[in-house]
Amino acid sequence: MASRRVPLVLLACGSFNPITNQHMRLFELARDHMHSTGQYHVVGGVVSPVSDGYGKQGLVLAKHRIAMAKLALQTSDWVTVDEWESQQPDWTETVVTMRHHYGRILKQYEQSTGKDKDSNGNPPPISSPSPQLKLLCGADFLDTFEVPGLWLDEHVEEVAGRFGLVCVSRGGVQPERAVHESDTLSRHRRNIFLVREWVRNETSATEVRRALRRGLSVKYLLPDSVIEYIHQHDLYTEDSERKNKGAVLRPLTKQADVPLKSLDD
Repeated sequence: MASRRVPLVLLACGSFNPITNQHMRLFELARDHMHSTGQYHVVGGVVSPVSDGYGKQGLVLAKHRIAMAKLALQTSDWVTVDEWESQQPDWTETVVTMRHHYGRILKQYEQSTGKDKDSNGNPPPISSPSPQLKLLCGADFLDTFEVPGLWLDEHVEEVAGRFGLVCVSRGGVQPERAVHESDTLSRHRRNIFLVREWVRNETSATEVRRALRRGLSVKYLLPDSVIEYIHQHDLYTEDSERKNKGAVLRPLTKQADVPLKSLDD
């Protein structure tokens, strides 16, 4: 029964500098795949841009990245942009962002199911399953778990075990190998969903920024509304690309027991 499927929210964390058609395409691919399992019903998607405290070279202000993401997703009826992470004064670990959103989702779920109780305060005979939250990422993200010093073991355990991941293939990356070579990921392999993208799309935000700096066309790589915003605010210039040049990423300057956030654009 469709009503017995687990409600699922997909969360994508990253720079989104800028958001591209490929970023948005990941959500569509992941939703189709999760529906095809027969176990889940995707009820929402969330784009969570990283804060300015991340310190990545060429990272434009969060207010611009948020605005571009909102423009890009105007045509989506299920993926939204959340500003919480971007508004934090410091870089926030992926697992902390996941905890925040899961708490919000559970609260909404409890409020909605509370309305379904009868006059005696009893829940309906068949209650719907509790919602889940999974991290949506490119398959190359799995490799970051094995980079020494980037993740705490318990954070990898929480992301993969408590929440789970939906990883969309990208280029020649073999996510199955990353799962096989990691004891933690292998232990939670049933909670890691690998999605094959048969229509290859190698759009890179890095390459998009390079093209913009050089005055080249990026039409059909980004929504027209985003391209217009970039030109309006004179983003992605030679000057902006020098921002944070030589700086060490904030994840690497925090305590050694703090994991690295998604390296994806």
